[in-house]
Amino acid sequence: MFDIGFSEIALIAVVALVVLGPERLPRVARTAGALLRRARNSWTEVRNEIERELAAEDLKRSVEEARRAADVRADVQGTVGEIENALRDATAPPAASPTNPSPNSDERR
Repeated sequence: MFDIGFSEIALIAVVALVVLGPERLPRVARTAGALLRRARNSWTEVRNEIERELAAEDLKRSVEEARRAADVRADVQGTVGEIENALRDATAPPAASPTNPSPNSDERR
């Protein structure tokens, strides 16, 4: 993540030893380590929570899409309407028109 080599870490350790002294350096190092560990754990928890939320949102979206795909009421109602129209057309008597006379008319002579 950071481009810090061994020589930079050694220089930081020497400066910390000079500034803090040999008595306080171990306590400060433990405190810094604990703070770093706490920050890393907090970041991991936040990342995991975001991933859970995204997964839950994706799952909700998938369930909604599956529900819409499984809802065939509109298709069934459309098909029923088409069948009813076809039955009405099939059972209705043909209308007499001037170009197409009905079979019962006397124009066959």
